[in-house]
Amino acid sequence: MRSRRDDLIETALKLFYTGGFNATGIDKILAESGVAKMTLYKHFGSKDELILAVLKRRDEQFRGWLSGEMAKAGPSPKAQLLQMFDALEIWFSGNAFPGLGFSGCAFINAAGEFSDPAHPAHQIAAEHKEMLVRQFTELCAEAGAADPASLAEEIALLKEGAIATAHVRNKPEAAKIAKAMAERLLADLD
Repeated sequence: MRSRRDDLIETALKLFYTGGFNATGIDKILAESGVAKMTLYKHFGSKDELILAVLKRRDEQFRGWLSGEMAKAGPSPKAQLLQMFDALEIWFSGNAFPGLGFSGCAFINAAGEFSDPAHPAHQIAAEHKEMLVRQFTELCAEAGAADPASLAEEIALLKEGAIATAHVRNKPEAAKIAKAMAERLLADLD
C-alpha cells in the first residue's frame, strides 16, 4: 500500500510531467491526490521540495526502466547500447510508463524551467544525465572502444537528440533514426 507521501509524489509527477513544474499549482496536486494541504506540508516544506522529490523519483523510475530494457539485449554491451534506442521508441509511443504517456524528458523540461545551473532542480536534472553517460561509458569500455568516454558522449547526444525530436516534432521514429546512427558509431566494436 502506498503512503500519502508516495501518493503526492506520484500525482505531482504526472501533473508536473504533463503540465509543467511552474504551471502546476499545489491546489491541483492536492485535488488530484486527495491529500490535505496539512499532509502535503508535513512531508514537504514547500512546492520546491516536492519538485525535488518528484525528480528523484523519476530518476529512479526512468533509469531502472531503461537499464531493464537494455538488459533484454543480453550480455553484449554493444547490443545493450543499441537496445536503448528500441526502449526509447517504446517510451516515445507512450507505452513505457502507464498513465504518463510521453511528454518529453522530465529532466530536460526541469532544466528548461529552472535554467539557473545552481538551482537544485537543474542540478538533479544534470546529475541524471551524467549518470546515464557514466553507464554508457562503462558499456563502451566493455565493448572495447578506444575512447569510451567520447563514444559515450556521442551515444548520449544521439539519445538526447532523439528525445527532443520525438517531443518537439512529434516524431517517435526519431528513435529508429538515432539507432541507425548509433549502429554506424558502434560498427567497429565487438
